[in-house]
Amino acid sequence: QVQLAESGGGSVQAGGSLKLSCVISGFNTDRGVMGWFRQAPGKEREGIAIIRTDGIFSYADSLRDRLSISRDNVKNTLYLQMSDLKPEDSAIYYCAADPSWRSSLRPLLQNPSSFPFWGKGTQVTVSS
Repeated sequence: QVQLAESGGGSVQAGGSLKLSCVISGFNTDRGVMGWFRQAPGKEREGIAIIRTDGIFSYADSLRDRLSISRDNVKNTLYLQMSDLKPEDSAIYYCAADPSWRSSLRPLLQNPSSFPFWGKGTQVTVSS
């Protein structure tokens, strides 16, 4: 059974940083693709960062300068470092995993339904 558990969310002031973690069980992080998505109230879930087993990654264009996705295959953990946070970054952040090989990552940012496994999310609130 695949389980994903996010942590690291919280309340920060604008300009601050956060590092989110996602511990994954029942799924080897050295397979397939993993990613981070977020969903703000009243908005659709959006992809922000994806990483593939070979280390190739893709970011949402508007966020690429402020994000860094990484993984630790020993700890089976996915990370997302976020910097210079803005109030509009406030959302629930989810990690997702797909054991399939994906040759192109950018389309996955627009298609969260491609991922079969999801965590329950962690809340990030950025105050001005």
